[in-house]
Amino acid sequence: MKKLIASTILAAGLYAVAGSAQAAECGDVSIAEMNWASAGVAAYVDKIILENGYGCNVTVVTGDTMPTFASMNEKGQPDMAPEFWVNAVRTALDEAIAEGRLIQAAPLLSDGGVEGWWIPKFLADEHPEIKTVQDALARPDLFPAPEDPSKGAVTNCPSGWNCQVSTANLYRALGAQDKGFELVDTGSAAGLDGSIANAFENKKGWLGYYWAPTAILGKYEMVKLSFGVEHDKASWDACTAVPDCADPKVNAYPVSDVYTVVTKGFSEKAGVAMDYVKTRKWDNATVGKVLAWMEENQGTNEDGAKHFLETYPEMWTTWVAPEVAEKVKAAL
Repeated sequence: MKKLIASTILAAGLYAVAGSAQAAECGDVSIAEMNWASAGVAAYVDKIILENGYGCNVTVVTGDTMPTFASMNEKGQPDMAPEFWVNAVRTALDEAIAEGRLIQAAPLLSDGGVEGWWIPKFLADEHPEIKTVQDALARPDLFPAPEDPSKGAVTNCPSGWNCQVSTANLYRALGAQDKGFELVDTGSAAGLDGSIANAFENKKGWLGYYWAPTAILGKYEMVKLSFGVEHDKASWDACTAVPDCADPKVNAYPVSDVYTVVTKGFSEKAGVAMDYVKTRKWDNATVGKVLAWMEENQGTNEDGAKHFLETYPEMWTTWVAPEVAEKVKAAL
């Protein structure tokens, strides 16, 4: 019996030493929790996996695109930005990568950040002939304006958002007013979301701007319409994204590259944890469902991360070695 107890104590001691060694190898890690929901959830997914699966000591810090990039680039902190929309700093990021300060790891959103004009799926199913924005604009009767149902409505972004400018320019480029449509300003993000919820509750048509991944698209099934053209970056930068552009042309929204960015220091200290960062990615549909769950349950970013890990093991266990997956599962 004494031998059994001694063996158990020895095994526990060796396990503790091994765990300490692994933590020491990975060390202290700081992760940016950006101020939008999908990025916040990603930060806590990484925290849970890195802490429990790889023995890292993780601190989550508040972040936002520009200040986080500047801090990582100039000070080497924080170590990770899990969901970084790199188009915003593409030139500066390329320079930082070339000079060895930062590393662009896996594309966190496998299908990128998506913007466009959408319609409800129930309407798309009823009218399979509507494939493009132009097809939708030929049917103002299907998308009644809230103040004047005799006209169609294109729902715009809230004032002050970049997408308000691009939507207004595309509305003009498409000649939507001449086709019987009004451009409707919902006033706020809540107003925009509410207009979609109202359309689904009343089974009415809706046409307008939205983006993914979001809780709304996780809750309400929408279909993104084609503009019938490829994205023209030069025209977009020179006109589509410029307020009151004199002669806007029909253009398609760009797909935003969304990657995990880490510092050179993290890549050198993280060991096998860096393999995880190079591998893990998820799709907009899954993220949208997690965000919808959070909204319905008033969950925090950490709650959302735990819900994801508990609900989608078939996805995240492919990002890590089996023994790492077992440690994470045991900690949930």
